[in-house]
Amino acid sequence: MTTNRIQKVIIAGGGTAGWMCAALLAKTMGKVLDISLIESDEIGTVGVGEATIPPLVGYHQFLGVNEQEFMAAVHATFKLGISFENWRDVNEDYIHSFGLTGTDHWSAGFQHFWLRGSQKGLAKEFGDYCLELRAAQENKFAHLPKNGLNYAFHIDATLYAKFLRKLSEEHGTKRVEGKIVKVNKDSESGFITSLTLASGNEIEGDLFIDCTGFRGLLIEQTLHAGYEDWSHWLPCDSAVAVQTESTCPAIPYTRSIAREAGWQWRIPLQHRVGNGMVYCSRYVSDDEATKTLLANIEGELLTEPRVIKFRPGMRRQHWKNNCVAIGLSSGFIEPLESTSIHLIQRGIVHLMRMFPLTGIKQSDIDEFNKQTRFEIETIRDFIILHYCVTNRQDSPFWRHCRNMEIPETLTHRIRLFKETGRVFRIPGELFAESSWIQVMLGQGLEPEQYHPVVDVMDDEELDRFLKKIKASVDTTVEQLPVHEAYLEQYCKSAH
Repeated sequence: MTTNRIQKVIIAGGGTAGWMCAALLAKTMGKVLDISLIESDEIGTVGVGEATIPPLVGYHQFLGVNEQEFMAAVHATFKLGISFENWRDVNEDYIHSFGLTGTDHWSAGFQHFWLRGSQKGLAKEFGDYCLELRAAQENKFAHLPKNGLNYAFHIDATLYAKFLRKLSEEHGTKRVEGKIVKVNKDSESGFITSLTLASGNEIEGDLFIDCTGFRGLLIEQTLHAGYEDWSHWLPCDSAVAVQTESTCPAIPYTRSIAREAGWQWRIPLQHRVGNGMVYCSRYVSDDEATKTLLANIEGELLTEPRVIKFRPGMRRQHWKNNCVAIGLSSGFIEPLESTSIHLIQRGIVHLMRMFPLTGIKQSDIDEFNKQTRFEIETIRDFIILHYCVTNRQDSPFWRHCRNMEIPETLTHRIRLFKETGRVFRIPGELFAESSWIQVMLGQGLEPEQYHPVVDVMDDEELDRFLKKIKASVDTTVEQLPVHEAYLEQYCKSAH
């Protein structure tokens, strides 16, 4: 490994990944690093990732971003969760929200109290005890004291990259216009030394961050880091995306509508709606998927439908030699739970925590790859859960999903919840117990028993306990303003 001090960082590629990296690096280390980002106006970005999850709020706070300015600039709306329609079965819906449900006891989660309450006829729907879920159902939103409402955003990804570019440049990042035509390596160490642009310019660097998207121009085409294919667990390998005019007020959640061979997304922004279909090309053609999507959207088309091909999986090495892959060049699961932007954020945070300022060490590389693998694999299992736990048998695609083999790690979680009602979060994983419970119950997985500690409460006490939580949620939701009205006064964008 090199003992050379890292001074010049080259980010290859722009888009959301490139500019998120540049913004965080420049803000934290801009004074000691020379940071350049190479992007070409000729190369478009995927630019579809318009739904986010709550950790992005923390990323913005760290960058010192004014939320109102950011939301107005990217035409953002608030997001409280995702509505899963037709996933459990046709015409059956549930919401996976960002909130905690009920109140846990130190020895047992709220789901155990709810399960007993359901058996006794004392409990309402599981979601009735979750503030974010109820607010989503009522199309309401407001900022509450002490971060009382967990939220994320729906954003225009192209405008977000522009917003972050401005921020990055203010902290010293230099943007270099140009198309990379050659990646140059040192013949002995295998380290990347420079990138040659179509103009003939050669950009030298000490550390290279690959944000070139699915191509993985540096990490794969040059360094051959390898790819682990997960399509045997995640059958969808294609998407078609289109934007439409808004026809109704923006709702504070993403819609995910299961179709015969995949699912459709609907993401409301202030000025338009992002639509798309994620599907498995073995069961439906690009033309058929496009036709299904166009038959199930509202409003005038603003763009032509665009087909995107992907292979679910991840790099075998996310950091190899002096190159770190961030974003789609690092891997892609699929957009179901809006984790792509989060994984960009996590990648750059991991890199910051073990930044090789004094020289690249194999121990840092190994730790980075280990942490990244763990994070992506736990997210992968959570996504697979939506497909394999379902009552749908109405099409070859869904029959395949119900019967496919799944990772042992996920098999254990499903069995544990089914047999005992228990869920344990692995330290460091993204999705909390609440998310696993909402999706497992939502997909139709009913636990066979509850924790015996619940029986310490008599029926009257349990009834009071459940009613108190529900009343508190109801009262708060009642007082919240309508989402659209809140956006209007908080962050209205000039369309």
